[in-house]
Amino acid sequence: MSKEPVAVVGIGQTKHVSARRDVSIAGLVREAARRALDDAELTWADIDAVVIGKAPDFFEGVMMPELYLADALGAVGKPMLRVHTAGSVGGSTALVAANLVAARVHGTVLTLAFEKQSESNAMWGLSLPIPFQQPLLAGAGGFFAPHVRAYMRRSGAPDSIGSLVAYKDRRNALKNPYAHLHEHDITLEKVQASPMLWDPIRYSETCPSSDGACAMILTDRAGAARSPRPPAWMHGGAMRSEPTLFAGKDAVSPQAGKDCAADVYRQAGISDPRRDIDAVEMYVPFSWYEPMWLENLGFAAEGEGWKLTEAGATELDGDLPVNMSGGVLSTNPIGASGMIRFAEAALQVRGQAGEHQVDGARRVLGHAYGGGSQFFSMWLVGAAPPQS
Repeated sequence: MSKEPVAVVGIGQTKHVSARRDVSIAGLVREAARRALDDAELTWADIDAVVIGKAPDFFEGVMMPELYLADALGAVGKPMLRVHTAGSVGGSTALVAANLVAARVHGTVLTLAFEKQSESNAMWGLSLPIPFQQPLLAGAGGFFAPHVRAYMRRSGAPDSIGSLVAYKDRRNALKNPYAHLHEHDITLEKVQASPMLWDPIRYSETCPSSDGACAMILTDRAGAARSPRPPAWMHGGAMRSEPTLFAGKDAVSPQAGKDCAADVYRQAGISDPRRDIDAVEMYVPFSWYEPMWLENLGFAAEGEGWKLTEAGATELDGDLPVNMSGGVLSTNPIGASGMIRFAEAALQVRGQAGEHQVDGARRVLGHAYGGGSQFFSMWLVGAAPPQS
């Protein structure tokens, strides 16, 4: 039996900020869910199941929050699933929800991911003690900086590339009302003059800590036909994983990332991603990961990704816009960051991205990764239904 086509008919985000002290976690997630329902012009009664995701529970110190969020998300008496795959969880949560629709288990599913980082300290939560990690690698940046340096040595990329990415994404964020960082006085010189945190990663080349939530309504062909606005159609989706550390692991371009992208392209009939895909929302928590993922995802040959960035191809008006929303560099509620990439891809093909809309965007890739570059989730959405 063929799979049921999956459509995104509702999208909702909170305004992402450093601290949402006016709401509990339940209030935060309900805000995003309510906006997604309003976008789809549906009610809680129209939802058959709920799938939620977030980063590790110790980030907020609330264990198994899904137990008390069921009521806030209209899931009382309905199936509810919780997903966790580290930083990629927002993407994998959306894919679990999409697969429930594709398999005809449920007709309409609400999927949501969130983080309230103000109630935690993710920097030290991600600083693992001896013997699990060598000392003095504070936070995720300390873990990934050596991989960036390896990429620079391998590719010959000049040290200016990271600043170019950060400057682009922060300018894009100014066009996105939901983005956390709105740095109206941002200049390339300010990025380049910001303090060095983990060589070669500067302060302005890193992601913020955000409170926020993102929700989507996924439905079947019949539900899409009733949608008041054009849906985004899922053309392909996949997850892959690999260990954090193993002999022969390529930390610069992980095999799991390559395999995940190849699976999505196969499902979507993509033979040349550089030509066939109009824009990309990719998970870039540290600016150097834009050129690294451009290569990992097949948009550039090995060692050539930084040249696309330097040439301006990834700018909002370039021929392959990347992180039109401002990306993770501008907004980072960790548990939701992957879903925001997926949702922003859907907004683009629905023509609902406002000032950061890419003209003529018909097929857009959403990408997330997590852990020690070990979990990957991606989907490709299009303005037209997938070909059967």
